[in-house]
Amino acid sequence: MAEKITDIVIEKIDSITYGYVFTASDFPIDVTKQKSVNKVLENLAKAGKIRRLSKGRYYKTKITEFGELPPDNYQIVKDLLTESGKPIGYITGYQIFNELGLTTQVSAVLQIGTIKDKKNMKRSYYRIQFVKQWNTITKENIPLLQLLDCLRFFKNIPDTTPAKSCQRLLNLLSALNDSQRNKIKKLALKYTPQAIALLGAMFETLNPNDDVEILRKTLNFQTFYQLSIPQEILPTQKKWNIR
Repeated sequence: MAEKITDIVIEKIDSITYGYVFTASDFPIDVTKQKSVNKVLENLAKAGKIRRLSKGRYYKTKITEFGELPPDNYQIVKDLLTESGKPIGYITGYQIFNELGLTTQVSAVLQIGTIKDKKNMKRSYYRIQFVKQWNTITKENIPLLQLLDCLRFFKNIPDTTPAKSCQRLLNLLSALNDSQRNKIKKLALKYTPQAIALLGAMFETLNPNDDVEILRKTLNFQTFYQLSIPQEILPTQKKWNIR
């Protein structure tokens, strides 16, 4: 029986794409035999046939002229992003800064926005950090939440300048349609005052007639935000106490 399970596991692994992260539950074997599957996977990892990402999680690696290719970031954390088919988290932070063109720097820190409080963890050489999200996470909301996270962590965007970051974010916000603009304003209300002020200033810069009162009335105008954005890039910033 053990040989049969080993054969089934190896045959299945042969059909799996490089970089796809799998567990014992991905194999067509009765759940009562999953301990045996885990043992086979452990032995294959020890033999160097597959790589272990974290406890019970494995992947096939591909060797290129530049060395081994690790799984992509989504594969590394995909089990932390959904529960019963519904989104409970989303990739944010350094990975999104890179994907949205705010920086070219690549980080070994993977950040996940989530409503639940979770402890940071390690997987292989990746550090996974959890960022508190106060809004409901839906598939439609995620791109807007990622944009708001960029405003929230504006000072943490690496290897760039405030001018470049602001200009890129203005470009990204200008691509939103009316429905998305209205939605992101409502989502912003659960964010930090800095994120709200930046969003308001950016929307007014893009369109002086934009209705941003919903954002303005939430702010305490005794508070100032030191972001060092050039006046010519964000001419409306003083109205929002951005300096």
